[in-house]
Amino acid sequence: QVQLVESGGGLVQPGGSLRLSCAASGRTFSTYTVGWFRQTPGKEREFVGAMTWGGSKYYAGSVKGRFTISKDNAKNTVYLQMTSLKFEDTAVYYCAIHRSGSYSSVVGYDYWGQGTQVTVSS
Repeated sequence: QVQLVESGGGLVQPGGSLRLSCAASGRTFSTYTVGWFRQTPGKEREFVGAMTWGGSKYYAGSVKGRFTISKDNAKNTVYLQMTSLKFEDTAVYYCAIHRSGSYSSVVGYDYWGQGTQVTVSS
């Protein structure tokens, strides 16, 4: 059984940084594409970025240059380093394992973590 667990969320001031982690059990990240998404109340879950098993990275325009995805295969963990955080980055962040189709589409992912809250506030 595949389980994804996100951690690292919290409260941060604008301009600050956070690093989210996504740890997996039951599936090896080294052979899968992993995506990060975020969601705020009343809105659809939106794509943040993805990293393929081969190491290619893709980011939403709103976070490009500020967020970086990386992974540690030995720990079976994927990270989302977030810098220069803005109020609008406030959301619950989710990681997921890609199954098929577009990396930026929610429907292309079949295993999701429970999410971790990121709040950017002064």
